Amino acid sequence: MRSMANCLAVMGLVGALCAPASAQLLTQKSLSAGIAMAIAQTALETCTKQGYNVSVHVVGRDGEVLVAVRGDGAPPHTMENSQRKAYTARTFRIPSGEFAQRVKDNPTLGAVHLTGIVAAQGALPIKVGDEVVGAVGVSGAPGGEKDEVCAKAGIDKMADQLK
Repeated sequence: MRSMANCLAVMGLVGALCAPASAQLLTQKSLSAGIAMAIAQTALETCTKQGYNVSVHVVGRDGEVLVAVRGDGAPPHTMENSQRKAYTARTFRIPSGEFAQRVKDNPTLGAVHLTGIVAAQGALPIKVGDEVVGAVGVSGAPGGEKDEVCAKAGIDKMADQLK
């Protein structure tokens, strides 16, 4: 009985030592501050040129705020709304407008009640290949489709660096 216990203890130790040897570190792409600022600035400038007073948020791979800017004349609520739009696009890995459509199609969708989520168009995920590394959200234009155009302009401006 004692030798059986010793054998099991040795097998457990060998198993514990072998597992870390085969473990690998994760390699992930993340948005740099420079890219995040360029996306935000382009989105803001695009909307401003069209006469829209907006706020813009760029969030990183974990939904954390990398850049937040409230444009001149943008109402205070646009800051919260652009952040929530960006967070929604990042966490669901889809445009926030697509999430809004899902809520319209299924009003009992529980995800709409999660903290930081909003069912409103105006944010797009930022991708490197198929990997979502962040999102940009815009709020303040007269309609989410106009916010989304500005967000897309920001992503398009940096497309060559998002490879």
